[in-house]
Amino acid sequence: MMSQAHPSTSPHAESWVFGANNPDLGLPLQHLPYCVFQSIDSNQPHLGVGIGACILDLFVCAETGLFDHIPADIVTACSFPALNPLMDLGPKAWATLRSEIQALLSTSTPLSSDRRLRTEAALVTAREAIFSAPVFIPNYTDFYSSIDHAERVGMLFRPDQPLLPNYQHVPIGYHGRTSSIVLSGTSIQRPKGQSKPVRSEAQPGFAPTTSLDYELELGLYIGQSNPLGTPIPIERASSHLFGISLLNDWSARDIQSWEYQPLGPFLGKNFATSISPWITPISALGPFRSPAAPRLHHLAESLPYLLCRSDQHAGNLNLILEVFLVSLEMKKKSIAPVRLSRVCARDLYWTPAQLIAHHTSNGCNLQVGDLLATGTISGPDHASAGCLLELTSNGTQPITLPTGESRAFLVDGDEVILRGYGEASGHPRIILGECRGTIHSG
Repeated sequence: MMSQAHPSTSPHAESWVFGANNPDLGLPLQHLPYCVFQSIDSNQPHLGVGIGACILDLFVCAETGLFDHIPADIVTACSFPALNPLMDLGPKAWATLRSEIQALLSTSTPLSSDRRLRTEAALVTAREAIFSAPVFIPNYTDFYSSIDHAERVGMLFRPDQPLLPNYQHVPIGYHGRTSSIVLSGTSIQRPKGQSKPVRSEAQPGFAPTTSLDYELELGLYIGQSNPLGTPIPIERASSHLFGISLLNDWSARDIQSWEYQPLGPFLGKNFATSISPWITPISALGPFRSPAAPRLHHLAESLPYLLCRSDQHAGNLNLILEVFLVSLEMKKKSIAPVRLSRVCARDLYWTPAQLIAHHTSNGCNLQVGDLLATGTISGPDHASAGCLLELTSNGTQPITLPTGESRAFLVDGDEVILRGYGEASGHPRIILGECRGTIHSG
Protein backbone atom coordinates (compact mmCIF):
# COMPACT_ATOMS: atom_id res chain seq x y z
CA MET A 1 0.00 0.00 0.00
CA MET A 2 1.26 3.48 -0.83
CA SER A 3 2.24 5.69 2.09
CA GLN A 4 -0.50 7.82 3.65
CA ALA A 5 2.12 10.54 4.13
CA HIS A 6 2.89 10.81 0.42
CA PRO A 7 4.38 14.19 -0.63
CA SER A 8 1.37 14.71 -2.92
CA THR A 9 -0.49 15.95 0.17
CA SER A 10 1.80 19.00 0.30
CA PRO A 11 0.19 22.34 -0.63
CA HIS A 12 2.98 22.73 -3.20
CA ALA A 13 2.43 19.35 -4.88
CA GLU A 14 1.50 19.39 -8.55
CA SER A 15 -0.11 16.98 -10.99
CA TRP A 16 0.86 15.95 -14.50
CA VAL A 17 -2.82 16.02 -15.60
CA PHE A 18 -3.73 18.80 -18.07
CA GLY A 19 -5.06 21.88 -16.31
CA ALA A 20 -4.52 20.56 -12.79
CA ASN A 21 -2.09 23.33 -11.86
CA ASN A 22 -4.21 26.09 -13.40
CA PRO A 23 -5.75 28.17 -10.57
CA ASP A 24 -8.52 29.35 -12.92
CA LEU A 25 -9.89 25.80 -13.01
CA GLY A 26 -9.59 25.32 -9.24
CA LEU A 27 -9.18 21.54 -9.51
CA PRO A 28 -5.65 20.89 -8.24
CA LEU A 29 -4.28 17.70 -6.73
CA GLN A 30 -5.33 18.98 -3.31
CA HIS A 31 -9.03 19.25 -4.26
CA LEU A 32 -10.22 16.07 -6.03
CA PRO A 33 -14.01 16.55 -5.78
CA TYR A 34 -16.22 13.54 -6.42
CA CYS A 35 -18.89 13.19 -9.09
CA VAL A 36 -20.90 10.57 -10.93
CA PHE A 37 -20.69 10.90 -14.69
CA GLN A 38 -21.15 9.18 -18.00
CA SER A 39 -18.56 9.58 -20.74
CA ILE A 40 -19.13 9.39 -24.48
CA ASP A 41 -17.43 5.96 -24.45
CA SER A 42 -19.69 4.47 -21.78
CA ASN A 43 -23.39 3.77 -21.50
CA GLN A 44 -23.24 3.50 -17.70
CA PRO A 45 -22.58 6.17 -15.04
CA HIS A 46 -19.28 5.86 -13.18
CA LEU A 47 -17.83 7.34 -10.01
CA GLY A 48 -15.11 9.89 -10.72
CA VAL A 49 -12.95 12.65 -9.27
CA GLY A 50 -12.19 16.00 -10.88
CA ILE A 51 -8.58 16.90 -11.65
CA GLY A 52 -7.76 19.86 -13.88
CA ALA A 53 -9.69 19.65 -17.15
CA CYS A 54 -10.33 15.94 -16.65
CA ILE A 55 -12.21 13.37 -14.60
CA LEU A 56 -10.45 10.29 -13.29
CA ASP A 57 -12.83 7.36 -13.84
CA LEU A 58 -12.67 5.36 -10.60
CA PHE A 59 -14.60 2.45 -12.13
CA VAL A 60 -11.91 2.08 -14.80
CA CYS A 61 -9.19 2.40 -12.16
CA ALA A 62 -10.77 -0.42 -10.18
CA GLU A 63 -11.31 -2.62 -13.26
CA THR A 64 -7.76 -2.22 -14.60
CA GLY A 65 -5.98 -2.97 -11.33
CA LEU A 66 -4.78 0.55 -10.53
CA PHE A 67 -6.24 0.22 -7.03
CA ASP A 68 -4.80 -3.21 -6.26
CA HIS A 69 -2.68 -1.59 -3.52
CA ILE A 70 -5.70 -0.75 -1.36
CA PRO A 71 -8.30 -2.87 0.51
CA ALA A 72 -10.78 -4.76 -1.64
CA ASP A 73 -13.85 -3.16 -0.07
CA ILE A 74 -12.66 0.29 -1.21
CA VAL A 75 -12.05 -1.03 -4.73
CA THR A 76 -15.53 -2.53 -4.79
CA ALA A 77 -17.06 0.79 -3.64
CA CYS A 78 -15.38 2.51 -6.61
CA SER A 79 -17.39 0.30 -8.95
CA PHE A 80 -20.76 1.70 -7.79
CA PRO A 81 -22.39 4.65 -9.64
CA ALA A 82 -22.96 6.52 -6.36
CA LEU A 83 -20.85 7.58 -3.39
CA ASN A 84 -22.90 5.83 -0.69
CA PRO A 85 -20.89 2.56 -0.54
CA LEU A 86 -17.64 4.52 -0.23
CA MET A 87 -19.15 6.84 2.39
CA ASP A 88 -20.27 3.83 4.40
CA LEU A 89 -16.68 2.61 4.76
CA GLY A 90 -15.73 5.56 6.94
CA PRO A 91 -13.02 8.23 7.21
CA LYS A 92 -10.06 5.83 7.18
CA ALA A 93 -11.19 4.36 3.85
CA TRP A 94 -11.85 7.85 2.44
CA ALA A 95 -8.30 8.89 3.36
CA THR A 96 -6.81 5.71 1.89
CA LEU A 97 -8.52 6.18 -1.47
CA ARG A 98 -7.69 9.89 -1.59
CA SER A 99 -4.01 9.18 -0.89
CA GLU A 100 -3.91 6.52 -3.60
CA ILE A 101 -5.50 8.85 -6.17
CA GLN A 102 -3.13 11.68 -5.27
CA ALA A 103 -0.18 9.34 -5.64
CA LEU A 104 -1.34 8.23 -9.10
CA LEU A 105 -1.76 11.80 -10.30
CA SER A 106 1.20 13.51 -8.64
CA THR A 107 4.33 14.59 -10.51
CA SER A 108 6.36 13.41 -7.51
CA THR A 109 5.27 9.76 -7.82
CA PRO A 110 7.61 7.54 -9.84
CA LEU A 111 4.97 5.55 -11.75
CA SER A 112 5.97 2.67 -13.98
CA SER A 113 5.25 3.21 -17.66
CA ASP A 114 2.44 0.64 -17.45
CA ARG A 115 0.73 2.32 -14.48
CA ARG A 116 1.10 5.71 -16.12
CA LEU A 117 -0.53 4.45 -19.31
CA ARG A 118 -3.39 2.84 -17.40
CA THR A 119 -3.94 6.03 -15.40
CA GLU A 120 -3.99 8.12 -18.57
CA ALA A 121 -6.55 5.70 -20.03
CA ALA A 122 -8.78 6.29 -16.99
CA LEU A 123 -8.88 10.05 -17.59
CA VAL A 124 -11.74 11.56 -19.58
CA THR A 125 -12.34 15.15 -20.67
CA ALA A 126 -14.66 16.84 -18.19
CA ARG A 127 -16.46 19.00 -20.75
CA GLU A 128 -17.74 15.88 -22.52
CA ALA A 129 -19.17 14.30 -19.36
CA ILE A 130 -22.86 13.92 -18.59
CA PHE A 131 -23.43 14.13 -14.84
CA SER A 132 -25.78 12.20 -12.58
CA ALA A 133 -26.67 12.66 -8.92
CA PRO A 134 -23.50 11.81 -6.96
CA VAL A 135 -25.31 10.43 -3.90
CA PHE A 136 -28.48 8.52 -3.17
CA ILE A 137 -30.03 10.89 -0.60
CA PRO A 138 -32.29 9.15 1.96
CA ASN A 139 -33.23 12.29 3.90
CA TYR A 140 -32.98 16.06 3.55
CA THR A 141 -32.96 18.72 6.29
CA ASP A 142 -32.72 22.45 5.71
CA PHE A 143 -31.41 24.68 8.50
CA TYR A 144 -31.51 28.42 9.18
CA SER A 145 -27.85 28.96 10.09
CA SER A 146 -27.20 32.55 9.01
CA ILE A 147 -27.98 35.10 11.70
CA ASP A 148 -27.58 37.95 9.20
CA HIS A 149 -30.24 36.36 7.00
CA ALA A 150 -32.51 35.71 9.97
CA GLU A 151 -32.23 39.29 11.23
CA ARG A 152 -32.70 40.88 7.81
CA VAL A 153 -35.77 38.78 7.00
CA GLY A 154 -37.06 39.38 10.52
CA MET A 155 -36.82 43.13 9.98
CA LEU A 156 -39.10 42.78 6.94
CA PHE A 157 -41.86 40.95 8.79
CA ARG A 158 -41.27 41.61 12.51
CA PRO A 159 -39.44 44.94 12.83
CA ASP A 160 -40.23 45.06 16.54
CA GLN A 161 -38.57 41.64 17.11
CA PRO A 162 -36.53 40.62 14.06
CA LEU A 163 -34.63 37.84 15.84
CA LEU A 164 -36.85 35.44 17.76
CA PRO A 165 -35.66 34.46 21.27
CA ASN A 166 -34.89 30.84 20.37
CA TYR A 167 -32.52 31.64 17.50
CA GLN A 168 -29.42 32.23 19.62
CA HIS A 169 -29.93 28.92 21.46
CA VAL A 170 -31.19 26.32 19.00
CA PRO A 171 -30.29 25.58 15.36
CA ILE A 172 -33.61 25.99 13.55
CA GLY A 173 -34.43 23.57 10.74
CA TYR A 174 -37.13 21.62 8.95
CA HIS A 175 -37.33 18.39 6.98
CA GLY A 176 -37.61 18.79 3.21
CA ARG A 177 -38.27 16.33 0.41
CA THR A 178 -35.61 14.24 -1.30
CA SER A 179 -37.94 13.46 -4.21
CA SER A 180 -37.68 17.03 -5.53
CA ILE A 181 -33.89 17.37 -5.23
CA VAL A 182 -32.58 17.87 -8.76
CA LEU A 183 -29.16 18.13 -10.34
CA SER A 184 -27.68 21.42 -11.47
CA GLY A 185 -28.91 22.31 -14.95
CA THR A 186 -32.40 20.90 -14.42
CA SER A 187 -35.11 23.42 -15.35
CA ILE A 188 -37.21 24.65 -12.44
CA GLN A 189 -40.96 24.75 -13.05
CA ARG A 190 -42.73 27.73 -11.50
CA PRO A 191 -44.97 26.24 -8.80
CA LYS A 192 -48.62 27.01 -8.18
CA GLY A 193 -50.08 27.49 -4.75
CA GLN A 194 -52.26 29.43 -2.36
CA SER A 195 -51.35 33.00 -1.49
CA LYS A 196 -52.60 35.48 1.08
CA PRO A 197 -55.92 37.17 0.29
CA VAL A 198 -55.65 40.79 -0.81
CA ARG A 199 -58.46 41.73 1.59
CA SER A 200 -59.15 40.14 4.95
CA GLU A 201 -62.62 38.98 3.90
CA ALA A 202 -61.49 37.59 0.52
CA GLN A 203 -60.63 34.01 -0.37
CA PRO A 204 -56.95 33.12 -0.87
CA GLY A 205 -55.79 32.87 -4.46
CA PHE A 206 -54.41 29.77 -6.22
CA ALA A 207 -52.07 30.59 -9.08
CA PRO A 208 -48.44 30.39 -10.20
CA THR A 209 -46.15 32.09 -7.71
CA THR A 210 -45.23 35.69 -8.48
CA SER A 211 -42.48 35.75 -5.82
CA LEU A 212 -40.10 32.99 -6.92
CA ASP A 213 -36.72 33.22 -5.23
CA TYR A 214 -33.38 31.42 -4.94
CA GLU A 215 -31.44 30.64 -1.76
CA LEU A 216 -27.65 30.49 -1.68
CA GLU A 217 -26.69 27.53 0.52
CA LEU A 218 -24.10 24.86 1.18
CA GLY A 219 -25.11 21.20 1.19
CA LEU A 220 -23.48 18.96 3.82
CA TYR A 221 -23.34 15.24 3.00
CA ILE A 222 -23.41 12.78 5.88
CA GLY A 223 -20.88 9.97 5.44
CA GLN A 224 -21.42 8.02 8.66
CA SER A 225 -24.67 7.05 10.35
CA ASN A 226 -25.57 6.86 14.03
CA PRO A 227 -27.88 4.32 15.67
CA LEU A 228 -31.40 5.39 16.54
CA GLY A 229 -31.43 6.76 20.07
CA THR A 230 -27.70 7.55 20.08
CA PRO A 231 -26.81 11.24 19.70
CA ILE A 232 -23.58 12.25 17.95
CA PRO A 233 -21.42 14.24 20.40
CA ILE A 234 -20.20 17.61 19.13
CA GLU A 235 -16.61 16.35 19.57
CA ARG A 236 -17.19 13.63 16.96
CA ALA A 237 -19.69 15.36 14.70
CA SER A 238 -17.19 16.47 12.06
CA SER A 239 -16.06 12.87 11.47
CA HIS A 240 -19.59 12.09 10.22
CA LEU A 241 -19.34 14.70 7.46
CA PHE A 242 -18.14 13.40 4.08
CA GLY A 243 -18.17 16.54 1.96
CA ILE A 244 -19.95 19.67 0.79
CA SER A 245 -21.48 21.14 -2.33
CA LEU A 246 -23.36 24.21 -3.51
CA LEU A 247 -27.13 24.04 -3.07
CA ASN A 248 -30.07 26.23 -4.11
CA ASP A 249 -33.26 25.70 -2.14
CA TRP A 250 -35.78 27.50 -4.36
CA SER A 251 -38.58 29.35 -2.57
CA ALA A 252 -42.03 30.66 -3.51
CA ARG A 253 -42.25 33.54 -1.04
CA ASP A 254 -45.95 34.32 -1.50
CA ILE A 255 -46.94 30.68 -0.96
CA GLN A 256 -44.51 30.40 1.94
CA SER A 257 -45.72 33.52 3.75
CA TRP A 258 -49.34 32.29 3.66
CA GLU A 259 -48.67 28.76 4.88
CA TYR A 260 -45.66 28.90 7.22
CA GLN A 261 -47.62 29.66 10.41
CA PRO A 262 -48.02 27.68 12.59
CA LEU A 263 -45.99 24.71 11.31
CA GLY A 264 -43.31 26.20 9.07
CA PRO A 265 -42.28 25.70 5.41
CA PHE A 266 -44.25 23.33 3.19
CA LEU A 267 -45.31 23.76 -0.47
CA GLY A 268 -43.49 27.08 -0.81
CA LYS A 269 -40.21 25.19 -0.41
CA ASN A 270 -40.54 21.55 -1.38
CA PHE A 271 -41.09 21.88 -5.15
CA ALA A 272 -37.37 21.96 -6.07
CA THR A 273 -33.89 21.97 -4.54
CA SER A 274 -30.90 22.11 -6.90
CA ILE A 275 -27.55 20.51 -6.04
CA SER A 276 -24.17 20.67 -7.70
CA PRO A 277 -22.93 17.45 -9.35
CA TRP A 278 -19.60 17.90 -7.51
CA ILE A 279 -18.90 17.07 -3.86
CA THR A 280 -15.75 18.50 -2.32
CA PRO A 281 -14.45 16.05 0.31
CA ILE A 282 -14.09 17.42 3.81
CA SER A 283 -10.41 16.44 3.74
CA ALA A 284 -9.79 19.03 0.99
CA LEU A 285 -11.11 21.86 3.17
CA GLY A 286 -8.40 21.93 5.86
CA PRO A 287 -6.75 25.15 4.58
CA PHE A 288 -10.14 26.89 4.49
CA ARG A 289 -11.21 26.26 8.09
CA SER A 290 -12.08 29.27 10.20
CA PRO A 291 -13.29 29.94 13.75
CA ALA A 292 -16.95 29.78 14.65
CA ALA A 293 -18.71 33.12 14.31
CA PRO A 294 -18.17 35.18 17.48
CA ARG A 295 -21.12 35.59 19.80
CA LEU A 296 -21.77 39.27 20.41
CA HIS A 297 -22.26 40.50 23.94
CA HIS A 298 -26.04 40.55 23.58
CA LEU A 299 -26.22 36.95 22.34
CA ALA A 300 -26.19 33.91 24.59
CA GLU A 301 -23.38 31.36 24.61
CA SER A 302 -24.34 28.01 23.12
CA LEU A 303 -25.43 25.20 25.42
CA PRO A 304 -22.73 22.66 26.38
CA TYR A 305 -23.89 19.95 23.95
CA LEU A 306 -23.18 22.40 21.09
CA LEU A 307 -19.79 23.55 22.36
CA CYS A 308 -16.42 22.01 21.52
CA ARG A 309 -13.08 23.81 21.68
CA SER A 310 -11.80 22.45 18.36
CA ASP A 311 -15.07 23.29 16.61
CA GLN A 312 -15.04 26.82 18.00
CA HIS A 313 -11.44 27.19 16.83
CA ALA A 314 -11.89 25.88 13.27
CA GLY A 315 -15.46 24.69 12.73
CA ASN A 316 -16.57 27.11 10.02
CA LEU A 317 -15.49 27.29 6.38
CA ASN A 318 -13.75 30.28 4.83
CA LEU A 319 -15.34 29.86 1.41
CA ILE A 320 -16.52 32.67 -0.85
CA LEU A 321 -19.94 32.05 -2.37
CA GLU A 322 -21.53 34.05 -5.18
CA VAL A 323 -24.89 34.34 -6.95
CA PHE A 324 -25.16 35.26 -10.62
CA LEU A 325 -28.24 35.84 -12.75
CA VAL A 326 -28.68 35.90 -16.51
CA SER A 327 -32.04 36.76 -18.04
CA LEU A 328 -33.38 35.51 -21.36
CA GLU A 329 -32.84 38.99 -22.82
CA MET A 330 -29.25 39.01 -21.57
CA LYS A 331 -28.63 35.66 -23.25
CA LYS A 332 -30.06 36.95 -26.53
CA LYS A 333 -27.67 39.90 -26.37
CA SER A 334 -24.72 37.72 -25.26
CA ILE A 335 -24.41 39.64 -21.99
CA ALA A 336 -22.51 37.76 -19.30
CA PRO A 337 -24.30 36.78 -16.08
CA VAL A 338 -24.39 39.60 -13.54
CA ARG A 339 -23.28 38.98 -9.98
CA LEU A 340 -26.02 39.74 -7.47
CA SER A 341 -24.19 38.99 -4.25
CA ARG A 342 -21.03 37.64 -2.63
CA VAL A 343 -20.83 36.18 0.86
CA CYS A 344 -18.37 34.23 3.02
CA ALA A 345 -19.54 31.00 4.65
CA ARG A 346 -17.47 31.74 7.74
CA ASP A 347 -20.21 34.22 8.78
CA LEU A 348 -22.63 31.39 9.57
CA TYR A 349 -23.88 31.48 13.15
CA TRP A 350 -23.97 27.68 13.47
CA THR A 351 -21.11 25.42 12.32
CA PRO A 352 -21.68 22.18 10.36
CA ALA A 353 -20.67 20.15 13.44
CA GLN A 354 -23.23 21.99 15.56
CA LEU A 355 -25.93 21.22 13.00
CA ILE A 356 -25.06 17.51 13.11
CA ALA A 357 -24.86 17.43 16.92
CA HIS A 358 -28.18 19.20 17.30
CA HIS A 359 -29.93 17.12 14.62
CA THR A 360 -29.08 13.94 16.54
CA SER A 361 -29.35 15.35 20.08
CA ASN A 362 -32.81 13.80 20.51
CA GLY A 363 -31.60 10.42 19.23
CA CYS A 364 -32.52 11.00 15.59
CA ASN A 365 -30.55 8.61 13.39
CA LEU A 366 -28.79 10.14 10.39
CA GLN A 367 -28.15 7.83 7.45
CA VAL A 368 -25.27 7.58 5.00
CA GLY A 369 -26.00 10.01 2.17
CA ASP A 370 -28.30 12.28 4.16
CA LEU A 371 -28.19 15.89 3.05
CA LEU A 372 -28.17 18.78 5.51
CA ALA A 373 -28.34 22.29 4.09
CA THR A 374 -27.15 25.41 5.87
CA GLY A 375 -30.11 27.55 4.89
CA THR A 376 -29.65 30.86 3.10
CA ILE A 377 -26.15 32.22 3.66
CA SER A 378 -26.01 35.99 3.99
CA GLY A 379 -23.44 38.39 5.33
CA PRO A 380 -23.77 41.59 7.36
CA ASP A 381 -24.15 44.01 4.44
CA HIS A 382 -26.65 44.35 1.61
CA ALA A 383 -24.21 43.14 -1.06
CA SER A 384 -23.90 39.82 0.77
CA ALA A 385 -27.61 39.01 0.89
CA GLY A 386 -28.18 35.41 -0.17
CA CYS A 387 -31.65 35.74 -1.74
CA LEU A 388 -33.89 38.22 -3.56
CA LEU A 389 -36.20 38.50 -0.56
CA GLU A 390 -33.37 40.38 1.16
CA LEU A 391 -31.85 42.09 -1.89
CA THR A 392 -35.16 43.62 -2.98
CA SER A 393 -36.73 44.08 0.48
CA ASN A 394 -39.49 41.61 -0.36
CA GLY A 395 -39.90 43.01 -3.86
CA THR A 396 -40.29 46.67 -2.87
CA GLN A 397 -36.85 47.72 -4.15
CA PRO A 398 -36.24 45.86 -7.44
CA ILE A 399 -32.72 45.41 -8.80
CA THR A 400 -31.79 46.55 -12.32
CA LEU A 401 -30.07 44.23 -14.80
CA PRO A 402 -27.58 45.36 -17.50
CA THR A 403 -30.39 45.29 -20.08
CA GLY A 404 -32.45 47.76 -18.06
CA GLU A 405 -34.82 45.02 -16.91
CA SER A 406 -35.85 45.07 -13.27
CA ARG A 407 -36.27 42.13 -10.92
CA ALA A 408 -38.23 41.99 -7.70
CA PHE A 409 -38.33 38.19 -7.99
CA LEU A 410 -37.44 35.69 -10.70
CA VAL A 411 -39.28 35.64 -14.04
CA ASP A 412 -39.49 32.86 -16.61
CA GLY A 413 -36.27 32.43 -18.53
CA ASP A 414 -34.05 33.65 -15.69
CA GLU A 415 -31.08 31.42 -14.93
CA VAL A 416 -29.54 31.51 -11.45
CA ILE A 417 -25.93 30.37 -11.09
CA LEU A 418 -24.24 29.66 -7.76
CA ARG A 419 -20.44 29.61 -7.63
CA GLY A 420 -17.92 29.26 -4.85
CA TYR A 421 -14.22 29.03 -4.15
CA GLY A 422 -11.64 28.83 -1.40
CA GLU A 423 -8.41 30.79 -1.22
CA ALA A 424 -5.76 30.59 1.50
CA SER A 425 -2.20 31.88 1.58
CA GLY A 426 0.29 29.19 0.59
CA HIS A 427 -2.39 26.83 -0.73
CA PRO A 428 -3.79 26.26 -4.22
CA ARG A 429 -7.18 27.74 -5.01
CA ILE A 430 -10.14 25.39 -5.15
CA ILE A 431 -13.39 26.06 -7.02
CA LEU A 432 -16.67 24.40 -6.06
CA GLY A 433 -18.80 22.96 -8.84
CA GLU A 434 -21.47 25.33 -10.15
CA CYS A 435 -25.13 24.94 -9.31
CA ARG A 436 -27.50 26.21 -12.04
CA GLY A 437 -31.23 26.36 -12.66
CA THR A 438 -33.48 28.10 -15.21
CA ILE A 439 -37.08 29.08 -14.47
CA HIS A 440 -39.95 28.08 -16.77
CA SER A 441 -43.72 27.82 -16.54
CA GLY A 442 -45.41 24.48 -16.93
